Amino acid sequence: MEIRQDLRGMKKEEIVNLMEEIKEPSFRGEQVFQWIQGRGVSKWEQMHNLPQGLKEKLATRTFIPPLKPDREWEGQDGTRKFLFELFDGEKIESVLLKHPDHYTLCISTQVGCRFNCLFCATGKMGLKRNLMAGEITGQVLEVVFREKIKPRNVVFMGMGEPLDNLEAVLKTIYLLGDQQGQNIGQRRITISTCGLIPEINRLAALELQCVLAISLNAPADDLRSKLMPINRTYPLEELLRACQNYFTTSGRRISFEYALIKGINDTPDHAHHLAALLGKFPAHINLLPANPIQHAGFEGAGEETLKRFLSILEASGLPVTVRRSRGQDIQAACGQLNPLEGED
Repeated sequence: MEIRQDLRGMKKEEIVNLMEEIKEPSFRGEQVFQWIQGRGVSKWEQMHNLPQGLKEKLATRTFIPPLKPDREWEGQDGTRKFLFELFDGEKIESVLLKHPDHYTLCISTQVGCRFNCLFCATGKMGLKRNLMAGEITGQVLEVVFREKIKPRNVVFMGMGEPLDNLEAVLKTIYLLGDQQGQNIGQRRITISTCGLIPEINRLAALELQCVLAISLNAPADDLRSKLMPINRTYPLEELLRACQNYFTTSGRRISFEYALIKGINDTPDHAHHLAALLGKFPAHINLLPANPIQHAGFEGAGEETLKRFLSILEASGLPVTVRRSRGQDIQAACGQLNPLEGED
């Protein structure tokens, strides 16, 4: 049996090539792409300027992976979380962050995650499967057209490790950037990673202009390995070398995420070691208290601890921003996404 292609995950030129294969005019490929990526259409009958015969051919060769809106929450700060059911019954979450003058959309790349970082609820699920490019792109399209908004920024910081599903993530970046689609430029896209070095080097070779965000969370290997098991495979020295390569190739400053966990990685010594580690690096640090997750057995650092940590980093000359938690009351903040817990 022939496997149908993910139409929502196909680039414009791929759809045009498909038209040639099925003996249809190439301009039909652009029409289909505009329906899918430009107008967010997910049903054949909505593509009213396509001949019925073409729709029937497409239905036998391709499919549009459905994202069924299952549930929605709105937090006190205006953050909104969306639960989507996929074609196989698996579920993912996406988060829309409302700022005074723009929106940021946080999207998922996997159902679950294999890397099991201490502070992440998604990792408690294990990895169930990768998302197809159409399912990743579909999160953006569903929110854009259902909510009638246009996000200024898209961040791959939802469920899953984006670089563990790199092909689909790259496809999504190219799809979102197409001028006949959502026209979201790479400089408005952030890719977060726990530190997969071969994939970081591949991103560097591609010379993308996306922001690379490294989930760091510790200034030394022993502690980072306890918090993030991936560090046993890719320790800090090798990770920073890959980050330097990415910066040299792309010219884009690296963003390092540091979640402060009470009594674990939040002391003045940790701050001084972090400053020494990144002192000569083209880095920007995003500092935030770790968000609570179920059954984790830790707390985020308090305000006074955060201020002390911040002052040490600033005194060292490092550029640092405090990121305030958004959507914590609806389990939509960093590290909190887990649809299995959301259904409790």
